[in-house]
Amino acid sequence: MPDLGHTIKDFQYYTWHVTDWKNLERKLTSPEFEAGGWKWRLLLFPFGNFNYDENSGNHIAIYLDFVDPQGTHNDLHICAQFALLLWNPEEPTKFVNNHTYHLFSADALDWGFSKFCNQNELFIPPDEGTRPLIENDGCNITVLVRILENPTEYIGLKNQGTNNFLNSVLQSLYHIKYFRKAVYQIPMEGDNSVRSISSALQRIFYQLNVSDAPVKTTELKKFFGWNKFFINDVREFIKILRNDLEDKLKNTNADGTISKLFAGTIKTCIRCVNVNCESLRIDDYYDIQLDIKGCKTLDDSFMKYIQEEILEGDNKYDAEGYGLQVAKKSVIFESFPPVLHLQLNRFEYDMQNNKTVKLNNFYEFPMEIDLQKYLSPDADKSQSYKYLLYGVLVRDDDYDWEDRYFAFLRPEKSNRWIKFGDQVTPASIKYGYEGLLQSKSAYMLIYIRESSIDEILSPIISEDILKHLSNLQDDENDTYKQRNEDSKESHQYLQTLVVTEKAVRNHKGIGLFNFDNQKYPLSEIPQFKILKEDTYGTFKEMIATNFKIATDQIRFWAITKRQNKTIRLHEPINDSYLDKSMEEIRKKITRCNELKLYMEILGNSINFKNEYLKIGAFIIFIKYFNPDSQTLESLGQLYVQKNCRVDSIFPILCKKKQFPLNTPLNIYEEITPYIIKKIIPKFTFIKSNIQTGDILCFQKALKAKEVKNYTLTGRINSIPQFYESLLENVIVKFKSKVGYRDPLPEFDLVLNKNMLFEDVVNQVAAYLNIDSSRLLLTLIDTSEKEKEINRTTNQTLSEILQLSTDLYYEMLTN
Repeated sequence: MPDLGHTIKDFQYYTWHVTDWKNLERKLTSPEFEAGGWKWRLLLFPFGNFNYDENSGNHIAIYLDFVDPQGTHNDLHICAQFALLLWNPEEPTKFVNNHTYHLFSADALDWGFSKFCNQNELFIPPDEGTRPLIENDGCNITVLVRILENPTEYIGLKNQGTNNFLNSVLQSLYHIKYFRKAVYQIPMEGDNSVRSISSALQRIFYQLNVSDAPVKTTELKKFFGWNKFFINDVREFIKILRNDLEDKLKNTNADGTISKLFAGTIKTCIRCVNVNCESLRIDDYYDIQLDIKGCKTLDDSFMKYIQEEILEGDNKYDAEGYGLQVAKKSVIFESFPPVLHLQLNRFEYDMQNNKTVKLNNFYEFPMEIDLQKYLSPDADKSQSYKYLLYGVLVRDDDYDWEDRYFAFLRPEKSNRWIKFGDQVTPASIKYGYEGLLQSKSAYMLIYIRESSIDEILSPIISEDILKHLSNLQDDENDTYKQRNEDSKESHQYLQTLVVTEKAVRNHKGIGLFNFDNQKYPLSEIPQFKILKEDTYGTFKEMIATNFKIATDQIRFWAITKRQNKTIRLHEPINDSYLDKSMEEIRKKITRCNELKLYMEILGNSINFKNEYLKIGAFIIFIKYFNPDSQTLESLGQLYVQKNCRVDSIFPILCKKKQFPLNTPLNIYEEITPYIIKKIIPKFTFIKSNIQTGDILCFQKALKAKEVKNYTLTGRINSIPQFYESLLENVIVKFKSKVGYRDPLPEFDLVLNKNMLFEDVVNQVAAYLNIDSSRLLLTLIDTSEKEKEINRTTNQTLSEILQLSTDLYYEMLTN
């Protein structure tokens, strides 16, 4: 195992003798052994670990497992470097081995190799006349374990399901401390972090500076609306960050930092061969994209970059006044920045197969490089151009389950390298990960000028952090402290949900509101915490104060679940309960740990009369179905008497919708999502079995011609049909393909699964308030490829969502 440059706290080895190989079970566990004062064991999958890698059937899998049977080490992190060897006990020179390192924790108790070696190599001697790895159906497996000093000063970024380059690029920028200090200097007064790239980046950097747990990047990712399938160009991502930061840093103490750190100059000269015409241009650059095809080393790529090019054939130069001319084009560097980003071009277009392919050839790059040889002869060479390797960003296509991105960084001025991925672990850049100095996986190199490294990597001190960021940490500490206090005292409090009339009116789906059905948008229900021993009178005063309503204008109704699983109003809580404790009321109404109440504002009913309750009236809720807009509208509550006919309320409903008072209506009771019962208007409410809290839905009675017109245009014309369609509704998440440019990084819409794609486009366009011709929708199919959806497709939303649960939108320019 290579020396990773970290203190070794303990070193142990253990050998496990495995017999009767061909009859082994699919998973075996070795006896336990000790290293670093902890218990360990080996996990062996002799025929492949299909749970971890479905393509591992031709390989054996071996892992080192931290033994934590009681789950008592939730806060433990053990950094271990280990090697695994499978060998012939009769001939120890016949072996196969692999080594790695890992930060073992409660979330990652085992680590190793799902493709340790090919099964076909176990019983066949590698050379004629020699012995195989497994002989007499047995072998030894040895593990060598180094327990290392844990580099706890470095914090990772949480992997949130998008294994793209985002986290590795952010880590590479964060550890350039001069850059980090500049980000801290961005003033955020009046800057809404929900719409600011710089603010999101600042918060991430600050959390990395003070947190002791992996930091989420959700806030920043929303601005881009992308994962690895959309913006997979590191240059574009860094350019967006750079432009935003340069703008935000203007007129601050850190103004000009971006160009100071990353900007160099390059000279481009074009000379015509046959006419006297020459073009000379000097430009700034912030990174250099180097070809690796046909290049074995970094020097080869630089020499190819500055090599003179002949512009001829279809590539002739358009010389002003002379037309298309054969010309010679040369580029040469005038200066290099203190921090040099080198983008390695590992992709090229395969014209024959019409696709982009990755170049996996090995490529060498040095730990130190002198760039002076690539400078223009008349460039300023008064300073040294010796650069030290600071970072290597890697994309590993051969990872066990999918492409993964890592950053290998040297955060301090030392030879200690750190690997930043899902975990933060020590690394060996010379010998470890494929031997990175000759890599087929590196896609970006970062060098820092040796003479500037002390300034660029200088430590962060408290004065570098603006006050508003310190206040942010104070707020989070207070929140964490309050959360602990709430947890300790939760048994003393009662969580109470107060459903308002506004919440009922805003609800567009089945029922009066949505507490927990994740298939539909949840209703925004205010929640209150009150001591269980507090009285109902105290609670009522608290709610009245909160909503700024007089207590005598509020009536609470208990909300309960009926036997048919629907949630409805049950009974009013009158003032005889004022001296009762809230816990007594909870026990009387429900067995749940929380209390659900509907808050009625007296006088807000469609036909409220306070004396109605005295003469046997009860409360129901009214919805209106509009076949023109294909929508369901909640009209609020209505008081009715049980012995009155249902059609006695028709004039009230017509007046509410501004219909002529004699307009014929059809009316139904919403019982469950699957049971919509038609009500006979001449029946009384009691005969129709209507009771407190029930929901009635009405519409205009349509003529045969109207029904035919709705049917021909594919629109729903009746309440039962509409409720049936609601069962086919789904929440679809739309994400911006370029969120930093579009108005909404992401949003949800409730759409019908049977809706044709053209209708989906129209719904999204209406939500965004743009013409549908400007809208482009894409998805990620099951093969993880970006796919544009043809607007003329006859596919339904349900068929489209079988390919992807999320859709991505882009607003095209006019």
